[in-house]
Amino acid sequence: MGAIAYEEYYTASDYRQWEGDWELIHGSAYAMAPSPMVTHQMVSANIIHELKTKLQNCSNCIVMGEIDWEVSSDTVVKPDALVICKKIEEKINKTPEIIFEVISPSTAKRDEVLKFDIYEKEGVKYYILVYPQNRIAKVYALNQEGRLIKQGDFESERFAFEIDQCRADFDFGTIWR
Repeated sequence: MGAIAYEEYYTASDYRQWEGDWELIHGSAYAMAPSPMVTHQMVSANIIHELKTKLQNCSNCIVMGEIDWEVSSDTVVKPDALVICKKIEEKINKTPEIIFEVISPSTAKRDEVLKFDIYEKEGVKYYILVYPQNRIAKVYALNQEGRLIKQGDFESERFAFEIDQCRADFDFGTIWR
């Protein structure tokens, strides 16, 4: 008689009890260890700095890095950087307007497929996949049909993020190590 395959299913309530860095996607746990490498951290910090600089006069929007977004009762993700233009308390449980994910080889598929689908379904206005090794950022924008459509590949160009009566002329040339 063969073994029965059993997959654990977790909730956001379980997630809140865990130690260490994790993400929870559709009830499945994903370890975020080891910590990102130096280039990943530097690029993330540069993205946050550029966003804060470009949105400093936009009082409705805040910029954060590596914070839990509780999407649903079985999904909690931790984007590298996000912009949210809604009133929030101590937990983020509303959809951010902009999300940046800095791609590591170990997380590429999760960021390109699983999170892409989540962010599209949840209505994230802009999703940016950043590839530090190639110095390329792929920018996707939500269209009227609710689909994330690629706007282009950016290395040193600028892209204007239009959010909540604010405009951020983001300079991709400033984010690389």
